Amino acid sequence: MRGNPEIFRRRVERFQDAMREKGIEGAVIRTLSTFIYFTGTKWLRPSLLIPAEGEPTVYVVKGEADLFRQKSWIEDVREFQRVEDLMAGVVTWIHSNGFQTVGLEFGIERDAYLIFLKLFQRLNPTVEIVDILDLTMGLRMIKEEWELDNIRKAGKIAQKGMKVAEEVITPGKSELEIAAEVVRELMLNGSEDPKVYVSTTPRAHAEPFRDLKVKENGVVTVVIGADWNNYYANMARTFVLGDPGERVRKAIAVKEEALEMALKETRVGVSLASVEKKLANFFRERGFGDAYLAGYTHGVGLLIEEPPITTIVVPQRASKVQENMVLSVIHPPLMIPEGAIKHEDTYIVRKEGLEKVT
Repeated sequence: MRGNPEIFRRRVERFQDAMREKGIEGAVIRTLSTFIYFTGTKWLRPSLLIPAEGEPTVYVVKGEADLFRQKSWIEDVREFQRVEDLMAGVVTWIHSNGFQTVGLEFGIERDAYLIFLKLFQRLNPTVEIVDILDLTMGLRMIKEEWELDNIRKAGKIAQKGMKVAEEVITPGKSELEIAAEVVRELMLNGSEDPKVYVSTTPRAHAEPFRDLKVKENGVVTVVIGADWNNYYANMARTFVLGDPGERVRKAIAVKEEALEMALKETRVGVSLASVEKKLANFFRERGFGDAYLAGYTHGVGLLIEEPPITTIVVPQRASKVQENMVLSVIHPPLMIPEGAIKHEDTYIVRKEGLEKVT
């Protein structure tokens, strides 16, 4: 497996301590990133059962158990052939242990489906269901050195991808063609699940289109999430072709100035909301108040965007910067008619300042 098994065992133990403090007797982990965090391996359609006391259990599809044991430290691996068998196994695990309070992650990630929650409630009508997202993300938000090493490696891969983007962006090339070239480079360098967004129009989150193409005098924004051992680094750049006009030049200059401000203000102990307020005022003073999308930073780790997610979850703007957080700065683009103006890098928070990863 990738990484020392003791890393993942200690994570489970810390999580069990947190569950006991909250009176939670067991947890059913279905979201992929948290499954990776505890097991040490990616496995689609994951099912991890963690009791507050004792060893965890994993359910995998019939025929997968032997390979999973090679990829993870967990010994209790059970197989199911039908989804009904999986559901029955989870119910049996809960009731045979006498659990009355069980935790689930109420997240927005793949496999955190509302339909699963409804099914779980129907099969376990006497069990109290508790949201454990704050517990899992509380652990994940502060990175260990092994995680930081993976993110640094991912950062180097992301930079290679951005260099390719710079080389292949030419008038007439489609967003999809650019993304394909970048994805190829990222994968050849070991990124197993890269995320690449390309925008030739003003779009904040741009899944590439085959029928949108680079203009002779325009801007192209490329966002890259490269992973190494499932840990991401996130970076974005806006490329200028020809002469797209004075507003683009001014927006780029203002964004660069705002980036310097954000990097200076983002330090241990500072609330993200206080930095956000200063940036909003700055953009308003520079005439780009209507173009700035709120939420200047977000966490980076097993997801390209994870808590604290100031762009989506407003209460998380109250979070304070802590050592060994990994943050993306500045996340949102300036949305002007010519395109999305963006400059984003990944940083590791240290007491002495921010360590740039990309």
